[in-house]
Amino acid sequence: MSHQHPATSTTPGSDDPTVPISRTLIDALDTTGDTSPAQTGTTTGHDPSGPTIATGVTEAAALPLSVWATAQTSPASQRKGRYVPESTAHPAKMLPAVAAHAIRAYTRPGDLVFDPMAGSGTTLVEAIDAGRRAVGVEYEPHWVSVAQANLELARERGHDHDAEIVHGDARQLPFLLPEKYRGQVALIVTSPPYGPSTHGQVVTSGTGSRDGKVHKYHHRYGSALDRGNLANVGHHRLLAGFTRILTGCAAVLRPGGHIAITVRPWREHSELIDLPSQIIACGHAAGLVPVERCVALLARVADRELVARGSFFQRDFIRKQREQGLPLHLIAHEDVIVLAKPLVPSGTSSSASSGEGPAVTSDRAVSRGRWAA
Repeated sequence: MSHQHPATSTTPGSDDPTVPISRTLIDALDTTGDTSPAQTGTTTGHDPSGPTIATGVTEAAALPLSVWATAQTSPASQRKGRYVPESTAHPAKMLPAVAAHAIRAYTRPGDLVFDPMAGSGTTLVEAIDAGRRAVGVEYEPHWVSVAQANLELARERGHDHDAEIVHGDARQLPFLLPEKYRGQVALIVTSPPYGPSTHGQVVTSGTGSRDGKVHKYHHRYGSALDRGNLANVGHHRLLAGFTRILTGCAAVLRPGGHIAITVRPWREHSELIDLPSQIIACGHAAGLVPVERCVALLARVADRELVARGSFFQRDFIRKQREQGLPLHLIAHEDVIVLAKPLVPSGTSSSASSGEGPAVTSDRAVSRGRWAA
């Protein structure tokens, strides 16, 4: 789930792999309460009678909402027997039930599902288990191998649908994926790297710590010295890199296709960073439009309460922050930002194309490199 990213950014359309996003656009989503544009009347393609897509920045609070009960069983139970043991070491594994819910909601059997930051392959495994085809891209060679092992394990269970994992930088999708995928993907399920405070496992005095102290491990993506890794760069460079990735995703999505992005806010020097709203800004800069902002629960829904499933490390982090006067609470959900590719590109008459014809890309989709028109 982590990817190469350079130290500089240039203007859109250049050969450099970053795309700067407007500071005004980020600030509008992060602070204002009146950024909703007029609606276009263009449907998403998910439901012929469903909501319309806005062409501009949609106010996050105005998006349709839903709550996904995705933690009725523990993460370990969801993965038991379905993923190889090496998967456990990934610092930010997507909850399998989250990927499975998105796949059921936005695709049909036989559809193609894609993850540009595939990590240990959760999206791919859940896709072929559900009778869909799958393709993924992953930056770190180790996780490419783990994802391949997870796909092989799924095939041993009898799920032999087409699936592959490609090693490479997701910001270079036009050069990584074969032409056959252009405009064919029904759904993208992914997550950017974010806040290290949400990642990691621990060893304690009761679980083998040699000095009796608490030690954190499996909390970083690859080498911390790899400055080409999106997980190791600053906040704004992360957003610029992710915008570039979403621009490439727009080219592989079919008209009306969806992108489901799991993401959480985080705190930086005690300041809350509303990353979910900023991801909406990244999507808009890539020519995509927001259609939903959902909640995927990380806690079990009981009769009268939510039963939190926070790790020891997460609970210890909350305790230390409270001791410093910051009244944090244990995270019980992830935001799921759902973006869509318009059926009709902006500036094109709705009578000129439909969701059933040849692939139609947004006018902001990738237009250079191997996929150049």
